Amino acid sequence: MKYLVIGLGIYGSNLAVDLTDMGHEVVGADINESNVEGVKDYISTAYIIDAGDEQALSVLPLKSVDAVIVAIGENFGASVKTVALLKKMGVQHIFARAIDTLHQSILEGLNVERILTPEQRAAKDLVRELELGAHVETLSINDGSYVMKFRAPEYFVGLKYTELDIVRRFNLVMVVATRAERSNNLLGMSRDNYKTIDITVPDETVRSGDIFTCYGSGDDFRSMMKKVTRN
Repeated sequence: MKYLVIGLGIYGSNLAVDLTDMGHEVVGADINESNVEGVKDYISTAYIIDAGDEQALSVLPLKSVDAVIVAIGENFGASVKTVALLKKMGVQHIFARAIDTLHQSILEGLNVERILTPEQRAAKDLVRELELGAHVETLSINDGSYVMKFRAPEYFVGLKYTELDIVRRFNLVMVVATRAERSNNLLGMSRDNYKTIDITVPDETVRSGDIFTCYGSGDDFRSMMKKVTRN
């Protein structure tokens, strides 16, 4: 797919590069020349433009992308004006970053397809990480139950996946395991690409750096981590 990312600060540039690494074509735009210079070698094309200027905005390939992502966060007014201009120009699929509740309310009024709240999400992720007592990415399913993604504890390294039996031992369900492999993105840049491990293969063992994605309660996860880090 092809995306246009407007706003190449920390959030926007990381988003643009990650989308490129996933195999998508990404066009970036920012009013700040240094932001464009920092990312231009990692994405398909990058423009230095003021997205709040309708004539400048019209230079971008608005009709040939699958979605426009307005990642502007520092300038509230520029974000809202850019979204309003995109709506005026008939862009159908707009994702926009909101930095606070007022910003979010205005974007809701502009009827964008999706509102992104990375700061709030990051705060919630950190709270869950602190609550669980380990570096873990979480997706809340209901009160107390999560899908949890974390690096395989050293306790498991060298053990066969078919013999882990974490359901019986720790009351957690292994959803998937992945392993990093170096590969080149469409621009030839070398990056880690995580491949799914077939955990049903009898001789497949856990390697250092493997990533577990499990489902279960926060209490059971904490209990497992206490047991495996104590040994």
